Amino acid sequence: MTQSLSSHTDLCDLTVAQSAALIASKALSPVELTQAILSRIDQVGEPLAAFVSVHHEEAMAVAKAAEAMMQVGYKVGPLHGVPLAIKDNISLAGRATSAASKILKGKEATEDAEVVRRLKGAGANLLANTNMHEFAWGATSENPHYGVVRNPWNTACIASGSSGGSGAAVAARAVPAALGTDTGGSIRLPAGANGIVGIRPTVGRVSGRGIIPLAWSMDTCGPMTRTVEDCALLLQVIAGHDPADLSTSRAPVADYLATLSHGVNGLRIGVIPEYFFTQLQPAVLKATQNALDVLRTLGATVVETSIADLDLNLSALMTVESAEPSAFHQRWMRECPDDYGENVRFMFEQGELYLASHYIQAQRFRSVLRQRFMERFAEGIDAFVLPSLPFTAPEIGTANIELEPGVVRPTLEAIMRFTGIASVTGLPALSVPSGFDQHGLPIGLQLLGRPFDEAMLFRIGHAFQGATDYHLRKPSLLS
Repeated sequence: MTQSLSSHTDLCDLTVAQSAALIASKALSPVELTQAILSRIDQVGEPLAAFVSVHHEEAMAVAKAAEAMMQVGYKVGPLHGVPLAIKDNISLAGRATSAASKILKGKEATEDAEVVRRLKGAGANLLANTNMHEFAWGATSENPHYGVVRNPWNTACIASGSSGGSGAAVAARAVPAALGTDTGGSIRLPAGANGIVGIRPTVGRVSGRGIIPLAWSMDTCGPMTRTVEDCALLLQVIAGHDPADLSTSRAPVADYLATLSHGVNGLRIGVIPEYFFTQLQPAVLKATQNALDVLRTLGATVVETSIADLDLNLSALMTVESAEPSAFHQRWMRECPDDYGENVRFMFEQGELYLASHYIQAQRFRSVLRQRFMERFAEGIDAFVLPSLPFTAPEIGTANIELEPGVVRPTLEAIMRFTGIASVTGLPALSVPSGFDQHGLPIGLQLLGRPFDEAMLFRIGHAFQGATDYHLRKPSLLS
């Protein structure tokens, strides 16, 4: 431990921003930080089944190079020497990228995904691939090939998914941050269930090149962190047009950190009570209402509104998120169907039963719903606030879940009740910790914003974290 840090400092508790600043000032060695992170991974990685692969030797080599560069006054970028992890569907050249599947096990990527290239260019040390729901088609991360990802707040419970390994690893302080991907909620669901921060950027904000797809028209990639500041910092690095990915937007990328501390005074926060406050567990409802009270205290105005046919978002989501993945997996489903886990194989089989007319109608509805939200934004709403999940993490293997007395739904259907809105509309959404239930399990709050206005979501989320301490608490696994 260097003299500039307290001997009681747990290096694994440092945020990305703190680590980067300490390394830049030469108060922290990248080697020392990487050793601490790898030690924590060795401690909690296996019990949580949070990782598919950990690159110990390579990570230490990168850390030593980062330290040598700092010693001669050379800084690669804003993440110089900071250890991070990536979800196992994101290509890292020379490393297996399997999407936590049997079919692609051991298949090495020949080039970096664009988001990996940008992280490396900023100086990050990518030391591990995180576990996930196989091929990202599921919301529990119960993986038959690499193990069931467990929630660090209660290892009998799911970490959610599909980016469950990233969520569990960040919550357990095994890495300060990780990348995830989000189609129907796969960043925001594990962010909410594990008590961390995660953003689904606007579709087109971040390149998907080099990422194994689930559903092309809804896939996004984003950071998962413990603080909103870290989330903003990492999105700043990976966001922006990619000339080799025609789906990315040329819209300018805002300076997220410049407006981070502007507060919420005078902002108008939208809620849709008949949808946001129904069919959810009492603890989640209470946490959401308490969060709105916090925002009011900070100077925001909460505005009640409504949007027609909002309840149809889940049907449209499931149609698109079934048909598109089944098209991608069609050849493998015919050549080696038994190599898929049973639940994932079922979802791919089901996706082939949709008609073209179902898919087209779902895509038409997406445009209609997006326009209805755009009308509310035009009326002066700055962002919407709603739960990330309607319930806290259930026990592993739970097939059906009670949302409120007498209302029971299949877990897969219920889990995306709120995250599906951003997925269907293509709008950005940020999940932040907003409390805990009576069993000590985290609750997430979701912020939904205008297209390419991630800066507003970071601004609101940062203000909320400044007024609360939910993001500072440690899971029971570390007690």
